[in-house]
Amino acid sequence: MDPAGKRPRIVRREAAGIGDNSSEGGYLDGQLLIAMPVMGDPRFERSVIYLCAHSSEGAMGIIVNRPAGSIDFPELLVQLDIIKKADQIKLPENAESMKVLKGGPVETGRGFVLHSSDFFIQDATLRIDDGICLTATVDILKAIANGAGPKHAILALGYAGWRPGQLEAEIQDNGWLHCDADADLIFGGDIEEKYLRALRKIGIDPGMLSNEAGHA
Repeated sequence: MDPAGKRPRIVRREAAGIGDNSSEGGYLDGQLLIAMPVMGDPRFERSVIYLCAHSSEGAMGIIVNRPAGSIDFPELLVQLDIIKKADQIKLPENAESMKVLKGGPVETGRGFVLHSSDFFIQDATLRIDDGICLTATVDILKAIANGAGPKHAILALGYAGWRPGQLEAEIQDNGWLHCDADADLIFGGDIEEKYLRALRKIGIDPGMLSNEAGHA
């Protein structure tokens, strides 16, 4: 979704040349990436990324622990002409409290909604795994505003993308660790704590991390 409220092309595995073969080729669809100190890229420092697609053709993911500054979801609905300003007080609770995040440095003018799989739009929603889906049209924002959206959701502006082989190389260089995702790490409200919680999930003491490659 762009600021004009247009319906953008959904990011699909097929459209991006990314096949649905994560279970066979060692790919990491549906997993979390956790940035290591050796990463060295300030855009991803202390980031936790949910990987929406990954194959030999590249990868695409959403940062789930970086707030989008002062951007307020109800106000964003007004800017997109989804609701009138006077109707902000009538929004359902999950819309009022919905998090707006910086999803990554690519296409930051577009919105991507990661959400629970209890909501699906034919030809618009990408089912990533049994519990998580991705939708990038304004229809899901309208549904959330009307109280008919998914139980859990976050709105991310932009996404993170990798060229073929790039993510594998970064993992090999100890730039990332990865672990199984869970709904609480993706949708939980304690955004600032997600990085530490993700590390602890895989048994790592943050104080023991090294800034030197090969020792993370």
